[in-house]
Amino acid sequence: MKRTILILLSILPLFSFSEEDWMWWNIKHGWELGMPSWRTFIHITPGYLGPNALPVPEIKKGLVQPGTNLELGLDLHFKTGDPTQNLFARYYRSFANDKIAIELYGVLLEHYAMSDTIRDERVARDYDGKGIAIGDLYFSTQIQLVKGRRFPDTMLRMTGRTASGGHLDAARYSDSPGYFFDVSISRDYACKNEKTTFKPYASLGFYSWQTNDDMNLQNDALLYGAGAELKWSAWSLSNSLSGYVGYKHERDRPMVYTFDLNRRLKKNALRIQYLYGIHDWTYQTVKFSYIINLKK
Repeated sequence: MKRTILILLSILPLFSFSEEDWMWWNIKHGWELGMPSWRTFIHITPGYLGPNALPVPEIKKGLVQPGTNLELGLDLHFKTGDPTQNLFARYYRSFANDKIAIELYGVLLEHYAMSDTIRDERVARDYDGKGIAIGDLYFSTQIQLVKGRRFPDTMLRMTGRTASGGHLDAARYSDSPGYFFDVSISRDYACKNEKTTFKPYASLGFYSWQTNDDMNLQNDALLYGAGAELKWSAWSLSNSLSGYVGYKHERDRPMVYTFDLNRRLKKNALRIQYLYGIHDWTYQTVKFSYIINLKK
């Protein structure tokens, strides 16, 4: 009998370890037995998650771009208490005489290192605040509605997001699906130098994602953006302002300024982007990417 008691006492810590492991989080955030799951404490909004969880979608410019390409990139996100780096990939292909295109993209691998302050603000359960995460997968269809007429070039984009991103416990990704759609328009204007063109563009749409709030299972947002592009020789440069407006008022109204410089090479292209978070999404990001043209 004594031997049985000793064995039970020796294996009891193995069953209690998990609870003890989260004791620091339970105490800090006042969680007790009988309360809702820790998942309900996480805010599924862009202001309380990592930079790649619910980013402002890139603005399109009213046109289905011709060709097939693969873009590979390195993103550096700067924020006090949450410096983040990630590898990014995008596959794009147009068909049906460039009237329709498909696009698949996402973060392949993300490295993060949160401070205790950011960790606790986000109610994350990652004690040291450091780790590696895999991002969500986005899949998009783009349809050319109007092109080359008096009315501005017009394109419809419909995009879905999977819940493949990991580390909800570290508040890196939402662990929930979402979707958005928008209509973008643009118009080309030739400058005095006929080899240089100026293109203003704008977009308007709708963004929705699932939350962990039993009373409001999804957050719906107005999606918007506007900018201008200048093209000359092998270069293109654009500046834009974009964002979306959620209705929960929980840091769900991100606004971002984007600078985008593209240099066309003999076959492929180089791209550099700078993003400055103006509201809610408060990162500064530098993106470097190489675009491989697979088919023209």
